[in-house]
Amino acid sequence: MELNDVMLKRRSVRQYTDEPIPADKLERILKAGLIAPTSMNRKPCEFIVVQDKAMLKKMSEVKEYGSAMIADSSAAIVVIASEKNADTWIEDSSIALSYMSLMATDLGVGNCWCQVHLRKTGDGRDAETAVRQLLKLADEYRIVGILPLGIPAVEMKPHTGDEADFTKVQYR
Repeated sequence: MELNDVMLKRRSVRQYTDEPIPADKLERILKAGLIAPTSMNRKPCEFIVVQDKAMLKKMSEVKEYGSAMIADSSAAIVVIASEKNADTWIEDSSIALSYMSLMATDLGVGNCWCQVHLRKTGDGRDAETAVRQLLKLADEYRIVGILPLGIPAVEMKPHTGDEADFTKVQYR
């Protein structure tokens, strides 16, 4: 696929089959995150691949809403970064998540960015803290989001280029 086609095809997929993700595809998705650009090439992001169904279920409950699809995914990639390694951890993690999402789309793997940063659990706790506790991570690690992955259960129509709203563009 051409890059433009991949960008148009990328959708938030929240329903997955029980089919596992082939290891070679998972490796290519991770590689996309590992080669993503970062500020000053500091590469602060690390990736935790969760495939254990019990842990995926627990992770699906870390937000009040918007994380249920993690339970049905075949795997989820938690993007973590230490604030000690880069003050640009939010930007760097976001770029890595985007690269992995686009690669997953190109490979036919459904995915949906699940934001954790600045979100709350159902009982009002900080979602980042909840994920940190589940994965037994040090407090220095911050989490922008989780990328659940799975073979799509439904086919979604791609976006069209006509959806681009050029009224949001200014030339100066």
